[in-house]
Amino acid sequence: MQYIAYHFTVAPLQPGTEILMAELSQLNFESFEEHPNGISAFVQEELAPTKLDSIQILKNPNFEIKWEIEKIEQINWNEEWEKNFHPIEIDKLVYIRAPFHSSKKGFKHELIIEPKMSFGTGHHETTHQMIQLIFEEDCKNKQVLDMGCGTGVLGIVANLNQAQKVDYIDIDDWCVENTTENLERNNCKGNVFLGGAEQISNTYQLILANINRNVLIADLPTYTKHLSQNGTLLLSGFYEEDLDIIKKQCQNNGLQYVKHTQKKKWVACKFVKA
Repeated sequence: MQYIAYHFTVAPLQPGTEILMAELSQLNFESFEEHPNGISAFVQEELAPTKLDSIQILKNPNFEIKWEIEKIEQINWNEEWEKNFHPIEIDKLVYIRAPFHSSKKGFKHELIIEPKMSFGTGHHETTHQMIQLIFEEDCKNKQVLDMGCGTGVLGIVANLNQAQKVDYIDIDDWCVENTTENLERNNCKGNVFLGGAEQISNTYQLILANINRNVLIADLPTYTKHLSQNGTLLLSGFYEEDLDIIKKQCQNNGLQYVKHTQKKKWVACKFVKA
């Protein structure tokens, strides 16, 4: 699978880059990398927009934004990950490292994650916050779903916290392969499925979904249907300005807001099926 990179130069840099990222996140862009003159945005080649007409900031005369498009070959992406992937420490609860890093003592858990083409290693603010929220949950003997699993790191954290069973679902075949490999690396068991929310068939006490606003809203009825009574839904992948609409959509689906956290304008939140 190949990715397309949109390299944007933005002036003025702030708040231009923040506005641009917020708008791009409503499309199919999966990851962003900030640089001194702007940002790079990454999207799967088959999901790449033909035009950026819906991005309003590009029409705003107060900002000067230019961009170039680059096709990212798979092997180049993997090399970049290896060069830039650094171990992650989350509250002394978990140490996340790649296979080529050394182990480190003093953490409740250690995870070995090789991201390959997948997203979700703990570096991004959304993944980091989701892991923190999972540690606040009692996962023991629960059925858990990691929806849009990426590397599988969230489900693996739940597994290490004594979840009875964890299922993993992603639309990306690379993510399915990567998650399967990472489960083996961490001596975890789980079922990994290729597809979207239509693949959900079981009932879960805990559902984890770190995707993007539009997908979350579209799939909320399905999540709710397969969430047990008093079950917990943890969501992330959207900005603070999207929180109100997420709350409203969850309320419309019978989910009660409990709390949220925020890190660099990215939000993670907890809902319960009352």
